[in-house]
Amino acid sequence: MTPRPLRFAFGHISRRLWAGGYNYQRNLFAALARFLPGEFVPVVFAGTGADEHELAELAAIPGVEVVRSEAFDGQPGLAAALGLGLDRGAAAAFRAARVDVVVEAARFFGWRLAIPAVAWIPDLQHRSMPQLFPTTARWRREIGFRVQIASGRTIMLSSESAFRDFKAYYPHARNRVSVVRFATQPPAAFLNTAPSEVIASYGLPESYFYLPNQFYRHKNHQLVVDALTILKERGTNVVVCASGSTEDRREPGYYDLVNSVVQKRGLEAHFRHLGVIPLPHVYALLRASTALLNPSRFEGWSTTVEEAKSFGVPMILSDIDVHREQTSGAARYFGVDDPVALADHLMQASRDAHGLVVRDVVAHQDESVSAFAANFAATMRQAAD
Repeated sequence: MTPRPLRFAFGHISRRLWAGGYNYQRNLFAALARFLPGEFVPVVFAGTGADEHELAELAAIPGVEVVRSEAFDGQPGLAAALGLGLDRGAAAAFRAARVDVVVEAARFFGWRLAIPAVAWIPDLQHRSMPQLFPTTARWRREIGFRVQIASGRTIMLSSESAFRDFKAYYPHARNRVSVVRFATQPPAAFLNTAPSEVIASYGLPESYFYLPNQFYRHKNHQLVVDALTILKERGTNVVVCASGSTEDRREPGYYDLVNSVVQKRGLEAHFRHLGVIPLPHVYALLRASTALLNPSRFEGWSTTVEEAKSFGVPMILSDIDVHREQTSGAARYFGVDDPVALADHLMQASRDAHGLVVRDVVAHQDESVSAFAANFAATMRQAAD
């Protein structure tokens, strides 16, 4: 007798608010469908106002189910989860959907939740860089993690770097901890868009560096602007193409601040921000870029780095532990406060570029994605036992 698929709940992550989180879900569900067909049913729980297109894209992945519920309009049951031990609305939705395991992503459903739960903690940025969080937001996040730990949740982390942080910040935690490294398999349908056409549509030159990060302060766009200023003074013409949301609820004016510096220094032709663009365009620009650029001061496990790896795109990355872990030294690195080093890397990589090169998925990518699916699957099964 064939056992029925394990059904796990995952709250919808808005691409507008966190593109990396949305891409994580999409890639995870696709990897499970491809490498472990019929063994898992991801059930995505979304609020009534969630983006229709995003949900349709997830629902199109084999095996994925989408449930809309008012219990996921914001976090209406959080106070009850903390005070009484149970978010009743969410728990009822889980029962109705016959969920076996719940993945808690930036949300706590209560220590009295009768269904096994896995707390996904992508990173501990609020502890490593507390200055980037308003006091209330920082404590809300910290309390959330502490109640998940106290409730005995299985903890799922995205990197060994995050695991070291977890042990350092919560040395007395006795939870089962699983490190599940994310890997990406770009959907074939997203690779049909001709990069040369996308490049032309945005008025980009043949040689450019791609920076697909949302405008959060820790993503460190300002360092890139400083490096471009240095290159302009050297008489070197380098273009950085950026894409991603400008919305940061923690610091709403950050994008305007960076953009004002770009304009003040006359760098409009060198720093091009395209906003939120379609995913096929993201992949097209990445595949044809001179190099991926990620100057971030902090990452849990960088989605953009994984996507660059999947195509064998050269990378110029901030010298942080997780970037070293992800790339095993196979990139150019610069200090997070060293615009001169970044400028040198950009100049050298630009000189080494030889016309338009469009890359395809690397041969060994299936192995990485299969391992990602297997590690996630093992974590879910272990939690369900």
